[in-house]
Amino acid sequence: MRFGSVPPDRAEGAVLAHSLHVEGRTFRKGLVLGPPEVAALMAGGVTEITVARPEPGDVAEDAAAGRLARALVPDPGAAGLRIGKAARGRVNLHAGHPGVVGLDAGAIHALNRIDPGVTLATLAPFTRVTPGLLVGTVKIIPYAVPGAALAAACAAAPGAIRVHPVTRRTAGLILTEVPGQKPGLGDKGRSAVETRLKALGMTLAAVRTVPHAVGPMAAALRELAGEIALILTGSATSDICDTGPEAVRAAGGRVDRFGMPVDPGNLLFIGEAAGRPVIGLPGCARSPALNGADWVLERVACGLDVGPDEIAAMGVGGLLKEIPSRPQPREG
Repeated sequence: MRFGSVPPDRAEGAVLAHSLHVEGRTFRKGLVLGPPEVAALMAGGVTEITVARPEPGDVAEDAAAGRLARALVPDPGAAGLRIGKAARGRVNLHAGHPGVVGLDAGAIHALNRIDPGVTLATLAPFTRVTPGLLVGTVKIIPYAVPGAALAAACAAAPGAIRVHPVTRRTAGLILTEVPGQKPGLGDKGRSAVETRLKALGMTLAAVRTVPHAVGPMAAALRELAGEIALILTGSATSDICDTGPEAVRAAGGRVDRFGMPVDPGNLLFIGEAAGRPVIGLPGCARSPALNGADWVLERVACGLDVGPDEIAAMGVGGLLKEIPSRPQPREG
């Protein structure tokens, strides 16, 4: 693309680079100048304007953005995305349903290295989204880009962005009580969990409140309805052999990991019982603030693997916002 200043009578077919206001009329940047616009500029006394003129083989910004968006999302329905209309070199990609963002980060890095004028920006991997939320945006920065660069970008990342849908629609919750427990603690936990599930389009199928002991917890787990079993204990879990994990084993299940490198949220455990995931929630799950349990619950709800390796990888970026009211702040 050629870019520079020319007299208006040499600008026909070029793209106006900067908006102009001439005799009460606005000529907006990005306008392709035809004979009427050229005549109006000359009649208004304009002697020089800045324009961009595509070279042979260049693709105009809107056409380029549309092509790249369609290459990234060849099947919008399967990807859980809605492709917006191209405007000023931009096409937005919106979530079509609740879920978490899935990305091929390597492919997106490759795309963004091809040409500085061809770009894709996205939310972070595994970000929870709701219908209509902006997930990614394609932006063609100049008014046109070389066709070869656009073709390379389209080939670099087909299917590289999607929204993983929620596949588990119900969850059951076990709350445990300890002697002398603060009144209302259970209700607070139930409310916070139910709010999290609703944000995913899920239903709280059952709630069982039992004493904080292995036997009652194991019995409740065997009978609990829901595709995911959640356990929120009145006393924090402090070891993989503590009451909550032992109750999962007593119910015939297993515990795959206790502890995670996300703060708040360290004291989470995850396992399986009777063919469904079991998540032992940390005490911070009673708060609506983001914590490590959100990251685990959201991925489990979408049917994604959340094993020891996946949880270990959450440490990068896992230092979440400090909450001043925490009883034991990390910095005094």
